[in-house]
Amino acid sequence: MEHEAFARFYREEFGRILASVIRSIGDFELAEDAVQEAFAAALEQWPRDGMPDNPRAWIVGVARNKAIDRMRRQSRFAERSDEVRRMIEAEHASATPPMSDSAVPDERLSLIFTCCHPALAQEAQIALSLRTLCGLSTDEIARLFLVPPVTMAQRLVRAKRKIAASKIPYETPPRERLAERLDAVMTVVYLVFTEGYSATAGSELVRRDLAAEAIRLGRILVELMPGEPEPRGLLAMMLLHDARRDARVDQNGEMVLLEEQDRTRWHRAQIEEGLLQSAAAFNVPSPGPYAIQGAIAAEHSRPSAPAQTNWPRIAELYALLLEQRPNPVVELNRAVAIAMAQGPEAGLRMVSEIETRGELNDYYLMWSTKADLLRRSNRLAEAQHCYRRALALVRSDPERNFLKRRLAEVSS
Repeated sequence: MEHEAFARFYREEFGRILASVIRSIGDFELAEDAVQEAFAAALEQWPRDGMPDNPRAWIVGVARNKAIDRMRRQSRFAERSDEVRRMIEAEHASATPPMSDSAVPDERLSLIFTCCHPALAQEAQIALSLRTLCGLSTDEIARLFLVPPVTMAQRLVRAKRKIAASKIPYETPPRERLAERLDAVMTVVYLVFTEGYSATAGSELVRRDLAAEAIRLGRILVELMPGEPEPRGLLAMMLLHDARRDARVDQNGEMVLLEEQDRTRWHRAQIEEGLLQSAAAFNVPSPGPYAIQGAIAAEHSRPSAPAQTNWPRIAELYALLLEQRPNPVVELNRAVAIAMAQGPEAGLRMVSEIETRGELNDYYLMWSTKADLLRRSNRLAEAQHCYRRALALVRSDPERNFLKRRLAEVSS
């Protein structure tokens, strides 16, 4: 297996494999260490001996053996003999333990519900799920939460210690208790999609594996809780954004803005499905934040040309979202909608208010948004400064290249 293929296998399978091992041994931190060691062993052995027929099962089996060895070394073998026997027996069974006894008919989603235990702070629940079960790096999670990586690393360590100290059980809650964890679980799925839709770093703008996995989990949530409108709103938002995936980059992998995309490359069947889900989520007495985001995505997806976009309606929806989820990023998005509806100077006034508060000064999209509005206002010297601020913060190669092109335009 080539290095690139191995890296892709690790990225796509780490979460599923970890979920299997956690379910087998019931120890979060031990399972994570064992799976990391198993992947390290694979990286050493597979190039020499060849990849096994079932690489996922190979990793799971090695990880279980590593966990047994670790328990022996830590003198816990005797007191956990039942768990060890269960692990050994599981090696001869499927690499994915049966889920028939679970309220959640999917292993990864079941473990996300398990991680979102109310004894943990919700941010810790979400970060832990993203890091372990969804395979995002600490840096990626930190950027999604708009905090420094060291802060996120500390949160993850504290969450694991609390799990161990409080003996929080690795059990999927019964069906009647799923609703109390739903908000955190949806946030996990939403953030997985966010990283897939626009990667925080690297050479690709879109990580299709993550986006597809988030949509898969979103579909299961809708089926699992058909009476809840918010999962439908979340699924609608993801379907509608993802439907534009082929038009978001050109043949060289460079980013293409929404207003410049070839709309014939949008996936119309997926848009139609997303519009139906959005309507079902939004047409309730009090639509929630995911229903509102689905409605915003629907407004972007309906027009056949950029000029037909209903920007005043999008601004209204962002105002409604801001009432429910006060958030500077939502404010920034509303500023863009206001700028498109009323002119760039109106948007700039709102962005300047956000900048004055300092909440997003380390967020490259604030600076790139301000730069674009200044460019549209023909305030080119100020735009240059903001593009440079954005370039100092961005980590995605396609977005960096786009910002460089814009900087060159306003500098010429």
